[in-house]
Amino acid sequence: MQLSDNARGVVLMNIAMAAFTLNDTAMKAAMQTLPLYQAIGLRGILSTLAIALIGLRLGALTLRLPKRDLGYVAIRTFAEVASTLTFLAALVHMQIANLSAIMQALPLAVTLAAAVFLGEAIGWRRALAIGVGFVGVLIIIRPGTEGFDRWSVLGIVSVAFVVLRDLSTRKMSRAVPSVTVAVAASAAVMLVGLTGATVEGWQTVTPKEAMLILFAGVALIAGYLSVVATMRVGDIGAVAPFRYMALLWAILMGWLAFGNLPDTWTLIGSALVVASGLFTLLRERRLRRG
Repeated sequence: MQLSDNARGVVLMNIAMAAFTLNDTAMKAAMQTLPLYQAIGLRGILSTLAIALIGLRLGALTLRLPKRDLGYVAIRTFAEVASTLTFLAALVHMQIANLSAIMQALPLAVTLAAAVFLGEAIGWRRALAIGVGFVGVLIIIRPGTEGFDRWSVLGIVSVAFVVLRDLSTRKMSRAVPSVTVAVAASAAVMLVGLTGATVEGWQTVTPKEAMLILFAGVALIAGYLSVVATMRVGDIGAVAPFRYMALLWAILMGWLAFGNLPDTWTLIGSALVVASGLFTLLRERRLRRG
């Protein structure tokens, strides 16, 4: 049976979310014994080489960028590095599902930031949905309780850096190839990881750790390729809601790999975040059609 473009987009989005979650799971497992920066650097070597080779094969990799875009590429690269470091540092100490739930507030945060900093209009319905979503995040992290710690804050900081990354990406012209941006970000993360490892200390990698890093790198590349393919088929408005499958994958992998399941409050907060995000996506889709 021939799948429609939207159906293929949904399948690819689910593959991407599963791949990214598998990457997170493998990195969390590896970083139980492997230093943070060393793990980042080793994975960065694999992902940077792979993305660069793919870009060269497609003829989409160039170092010549319009001058007006250089600053945005630099800001985006910095934000990518910062978001990766804060996310993985939090991931070492948090349950995958809890951190994933916090990250699901990203579309809401991007919508709010675009309104504040780029002047994009949002109506009262979407503003209310954003507020409800952030209440969901507060329920997940529960400030003032025993479960609230600096790693929860670091997860929120990671969201902020991803917002900066996405806003700077929006400001780039169409003349900037996506692969070039991806290679620049991946190479920067790799260099920061390798540099940090020289300070943090380098230890001998065991076969198990090597397999986990290799698996994480392959999963990260698969996720990236799937996301790119998703954007080329089907309607974004129909496909984008399925990015929230990442939360279900995170709950599943947290249970299978580490025996962790989110508590009731985390599930309630996650439900609010996802519901708010879905409403915002559907509202934006309706406004574009109107």
